[in-house]
Parts: sequence; structure tokens; C-alpha cells
Amino acid sequence: MNTTIETILRHRSIRKFKDKALTDEQIETIVRSAQAASTSSYIQAYTIIGVDDLDIKARLAELAGNQSYVAENGHFFVFCADLHRHEVISELHSQDFSESLESTEKYMVAVIDAALAAQTASIAAESMGLGICYIGGIRNQLDKVSELLNTPDRVIPLFGLAVGYPDQEPYLKPRLPLENVYHKNGYQQNDQLYKKQLEEYDQEISAYYHERTGGKRKETWTGQMAKMLSLPKRMYMKDFVEKKGFNKR
Repeated sequence: MNTTIETILRHRSIRKFKDKALTDEQIETIVRSAQAASTSSYIQAYTIIGVDDLDIKARLAELAGNQSYVAENGHFFVFCADLHRHEVISELHSQDFSESLESTEKYMVAVIDAALAAQTASIAAESMGLGICYIGGIRNQLDKVSELLNTPDRVIPLFGLAVGYPDQEPYLKPRLPLENVYHKNGYQQNDQLYKKQLEEYDQEISAYYHERTGGKRKETWTGQMAKMLSLPKRMYMKDFVEKKGFNKR
């Protein structure tokens, strides 16, 4: 096992950071690492907005559900799906790209490109001894986030990434059984086996929470999922995405 894999397997979300800003060199290294990620057909359909303004970070923290670590970190990045620059290209070449840019395919490309860039950035940051935490909460009120960050049409903030010097060392959270995730030569549909694996995983997760909280918490993973998925959230998203010029065809 090499040091890169060791870094990946040690990942945990950090939600408490030291009061120490990242240097410009660290920020540039993380962004350049993000840019080195794979991108579909070289489209590079994403933008990264770095936020160090304390007032903007505080407002983002509020919009994300009052998560303190959105405001209190070494640097905050917002990863956006971005086809705006491709609209600029259409003007440069005097061609109408709207059918392509509004397609579900290009929407998926932009989201995937941004996710690949973010995960590469995360691995780079963790390899530098920093901690990270993804922030999906910025999608709670995307209209206000978009206004705050001045994102034009064909640009959608997807998630934030808090990066900084860890001020905590949380437990490693167990993942699903490999057999539940990895299928050979096609999807192996066996719901009875799935249920057995999930029951075993529930026991592992319950023990993890029990140990981490000194017996105060012992819920299961499937119980968490059942509770979360029974309450639909952010149901405005389809209309918002279409309004921003994505996923209309």
C-alpha cells in the first residue's frame, strides 16, 4: 500500500478547524490539483469559487443550515457546474449551442466534471495534512447562494468544500460492505443477499455510534436512510436547474 492510498483510506469529514488560513500557495496547489482531474471530452465544465471574505462565509454558513464550519475554516471552496464559458464560445464562433448546452447529457457532464475536480482537490488537501468537509447544505437556498456569489445563467453552485487544519480527530466511519457495492460483469440483483449484508452493516454502524458517543447513540444506517428518504427535500431543484439553463432537453 502506498502513501496515496493510505491518505484516501484515512479520510474522514472534519467539522472543526484551527483558526489558521490557508496560504495562497496551498490554495493554488489545491486548485491546480482539481484541474488535473479527468474531464469529459476536455469540456472542463466547472468553476471553483474561493471564499475568504468573512461576511460572505458567515452568510453561506447561515444559508447552509447554520453550519459553523462553513464560516470557520482555512478556506472555503464552492464547486459549480459551469457551461457559461461554453456560451461565450458560441459567441466567439457565431454558433448557437443552446440545444447542446440545455441537454441532460451536458448537465450530467458538468456535474460529473465538478465532482471529479472536487474529489481530486480533496485528496490533494488531505495529502498536505489538511482536513476537508463537503457541504451540500448550500443547495438549501440556491437562489440566495447564486445571488451572493454572483453566478450567471448556466452556472450552478453544487456544493461547498471546507478545507483547513483539523482541530479534531473523528473516528473513521465504516462504509458499506465491498460486496454490496462492487458487482462483477453486471449488476448482481439478489435482494435477499442485499438485506443480509445490510443487516450486518447495521450492526456494525450501531456499534460504531455506540462507541463514538459513549452509548448515547446507536442508530443503524438503514434507519438513518429510511428517516431521511421519507422526508423529500430541496424539491425546488428541478425548476431551479432549468431556470439556470440546464437539463431542459
